[in-house]
Amino acid sequence: MRPLSGVTVVALEQAVAGPYATRQLADLGARVIKVERPGGGDFARAYDSRAGGMSSHFVWANRGKESLTCDLKHPRGMAVLRALLERADVFVQNLAPGATRRLGLDAASLREAWPRLIVCDISGYGQGGPYETAKAYDLLVQSEAGLLSVTGTPEQMAKAGIAVSDIAGGMYAYSSVLAALLERGRTGEGSHLDVSLFEATVEWMGFPLYYAYDGAAPPPRAGAAHATIYPYGPFTAGDGKTVMLSVQNEREWQGFCTRFLGRPDLAEHPDFRGNAQRDRHRDTLGPLIAARFAELTGDEAVALLARIPVASARVNSVHEVWRHPQLAARQRWHRVGTPVGPLPALAPPGPTGAAPRMDPVPDVGEHTDAVLAELGFSAEEITGLRQEGAV
Repeated sequence: MRPLSGVTVVALEQAVAGPYATRQLADLGARVIKVERPGGGDFARAYDSRAGGMSSHFVWANRGKESLTCDLKHPRGMAVLRALLERADVFVQNLAPGATRRLGLDAASLREAWPRLIVCDISGYGQGGPYETAKAYDLLVQSEAGLLSVTGTPEQMAKAGIAVSDIAGGMYAYSSVLAALLERGRTGEGSHLDVSLFEATVEWMGFPLYYAYDGAAPPPRAGAAHATIYPYGPFTAGDGKTVMLSVQNEREWQGFCTRFLGRPDLAEHPDFRGNAQRDRHRDTLGPLIAARFAELTGDEAVALLARIPVASARVNSVHEVWRHPQLAARQRWHRVGTPVGPLPALAPPGPTGAAPRMDPVPDVGEHTDAVLAELGFSAEEITGLRQEGAV
């Protein structure tokens, strides 16, 4: 028995934020019925073909779901969706702003029809306010939330290498649905969740926002180094490997100076006593640290830092992450079925009880006939729905 066994989620979703949220629910045992457009389905299916012929985004965010194709502009297609919602516990959607309202699927209408239904709307900026109808793709939200202003180098801003805003919104939707299920267990009533990618990203911007509170200077863009803690960033070893070093407190600084740099005199030097002073004089301190790294290989540097101990990490490529020994030792990689054959998939973080649910990634409309039959449609009726283009 998994935590969400018996919970049915109907997902009118596309791209990343909605699918990522519902995949977390599926991982915990919920039945997730993904409603897709007849034909191409979720447009994220066509983002690329790097995962054995499938979209990398789609494989990542859509395992463990059932796919039902349904044309919501067709009256009979809408009737199918409403029949699904009548049996559902949760409805998650991240369509374009205003789309569900035009379809009569807004939270007020749905909750009037089904008071126990939990309705989770995921949008760029939330409902109400001057940005309500603005299109909000991940990079646009990163920009609007100020993330790009603190990411990159002094000369050039940079986006995060992953879909930070989509993931943030998806995770807040996921946790909000879990909370709403607990609340419904006490009250018997569903609820409406209004999750904004913008607000989720701004929440994650808490440190730079408070650092720049009341007009103070914001954290500078510092590339791969920490903007305000030093030394905390990348250094190149003599063999060309990059090591990420992190000195977090004065005890570590003392050990680092004595046992790594071989310069105990630097530990109490007034220019480097305390993080604020080290940060202020990083242009002087940086070359001293860089010179010592140049005398060692990357592996030697990591081993020496571990003995002090001072935290460090190798700067791995994505190919090295596939082979990471920690993931192998903890048996985190599993295999999931897909329309192009089995692919590796990372077990969901956290749960340690029941075996992780690692069900297949669905093909477009793979479960349409089965779901319709479950709703009471006969084979002849299903054929008719297909001929009309309703599903």
